[in-house]
Amino acid sequence: MPDFMLPLKDMNFALNHIGNLEQVSTLNGFEFADPDTVEAVLSEAGRFFAEVIAPLNHVGDKQGSVLLADGSIKTPDGFHEAYQKFVESGWGAAHVAEKWGGGGLPYSVGIVLQEMFKTSNMAFSLCPMLTHAAIDSLIEHGTDEQRAIYLEKLVSGVWSGTMCLTESDAGSDVGALTTKAIRQEDGTYRIIGQKIFITWGDHDLTENIIHLVLARTPGSPPGTKGISMFIVPKFLVEADGSVGEPNDVKVVSIEHKLGIHASPTCVLAFGDEGDGAVGYLVGDENAGMKYMFTMMNTARVGVGIEGLAVGERSYQQALAFAQERRQGRSLGADPKQSSPIIEHPDVRRMLMTMKAYNEAMRSLLYTVASNVDFERHAEDESVRQAASETVALLTPVTKAWNTDLGIEVTSLGLQIHGGMGYVEETGSAQHFRDSRIAPIYEGTNGIQAIDLVLRKLPMRDGQVVRGHLEAIGKTVTDLGEFPGIQSTLAKSLAALTEATVWLGDKLGAGAYNDSLAGATPYLRLFGQVTGGWLMARQALAAQRMLDAGEGDADWLHAKIATSRFYCEQLMPLTDGSVGAITAGADPLFAVEPDLLGV
Repeated sequence: MPDFMLPLKDMNFALNHIGNLEQVSTLNGFEFADPDTVEAVLSEAGRFFAEVIAPLNHVGDKQGSVLLADGSIKTPDGFHEAYQKFVESGWGAAHVAEKWGGGGLPYSVGIVLQEMFKTSNMAFSLCPMLTHAAIDSLIEHGTDEQRAIYLEKLVSGVWSGTMCLTESDAGSDVGALTTKAIRQEDGTYRIIGQKIFITWGDHDLTENIIHLVLARTPGSPPGTKGISMFIVPKFLVEADGSVGEPNDVKVVSIEHKLGIHASPTCVLAFGDEGDGAVGYLVGDENAGMKYMFTMMNTARVGVGIEGLAVGERSYQQALAFAQERRQGRSLGADPKQSSPIIEHPDVRRMLMTMKAYNEAMRSLLYTVASNVDFERHAEDESVRQAASETVALLTPVTKAWNTDLGIEVTSLGLQIHGGMGYVEETGSAQHFRDSRIAPIYEGTNGIQAIDLVLRKLPMRDGQVVRGHLEAIGKTVTDLGEFPGIQSTLAKSLAALTEATVWLGDKLGAGAYNDSLAGATPYLRLFGQVTGGWLMARQALAAQRMLDAGEGDADWLHAKIATSRFYCEQLMPLTDGSVGAITAGADPLFAVEPDLLGV
């Protein structure tokens, strides 16, 4: 397999020109995070992840995590040692506020660090990703005492966190869960029930695991209104903060999965061996779903990174293979020699598609991340509000569009390898297999589309999405020096506007089934056009640098060419989806269920 390198040049370019790092560094507390300093930080981080974490990606796939006879889980060779180096390096805590023991870097820089980890080793990265989500939830909703007990160890990575929602009959329908939480006289609760699909639900990397568990108290209302959140540690925590006796939390089994074999996906039993596992209420009873969304939205952005991460890893491997593999002869080549397959137009198209989609996904992620920084730290309330609305609008798109593209990009990477891509020894198949879980994680992509249409389009009576469309339109007017990009972006924006207006009218009329029927193709169109807008902005930024005589001219010209390829060849592919979006629900229900079979 080829050597792996993180795309630091593109990361820095996108962070500065799309993620507005210079403006972020003017926010209170981030003055030290200027572009030069951040570039140096990312360079060092990139070295760490490439040298320490990336080499374990193939090892983890081959060995997987294993459930031992004593009920413990053994992670693949090298994982424990690498995780300890990760903790010692402080990269996991780099973007957490200093008051909680972190490094105080902007969230947008933290997203780049997460991208580095996930690109190096997606399965491994899921452990700290869920810990970050638990940290966010406890900062937002925990008591002072809970923060004092748990945050320092979670932020440092000495302890890890999980989110325990899913049950066998309560997957996407979280409100159907049946896990019980019974209040005790001392104010604790006893948790009784079973959770499935718990990512990194148990392992040997940390001395304790802090589960955030959704459960019902006696007499709670039905559905999501009756859910509460509880802290359930694997080991009880003593008054001095040390690890105490085991809690009644047991691993029933781990799943045998298509991919991410190094990540132990657990079935966990709470309270099987006594009166229940000891749990501690977070916030108020029956408010757990609200609290869990804090954790889940953090995780949704994290999962969105995974589409890009596996796409980038697959692209690098496919590019190296295409440069070395000789097959056939390209037009005009020496008839006595076969040509590298990178000289064939079809292979070049696949590589350009992979490259362009990766760069568009990166720009979308960094856009969301920088808006999180403005939402949390801007002094002007109107700026915070606008950033918060942008984050809300783009989060379901980031999660769903990126992860759908992750499958497409890794599939292209396998295709470039030809038959050898289908053979495990090349490693290309791993990226394709690993990518497939991401559209399912943290609310399936169909649910993200529903969220976009039913909840996000109506925000502020449609003014939020209208502002997004207007921002794209403003960029269209700035593209005079790129007429090809300008014309295709204008056309695609018109298609997105038409679909948005239609959906808004249907929602206003209460025709929800018609709106839901078009939700998934609408999200794809939304993502594709937003990606084109961001790639167009990258082309403009690259041209400004060329005009000023700054940067690597060859690299900047390649950036413009990639932006043109995306906008002129990839973005228009979904313009025709307006018909599917506006067709309504009738075509989906035209065939009765008993006639859908053979």
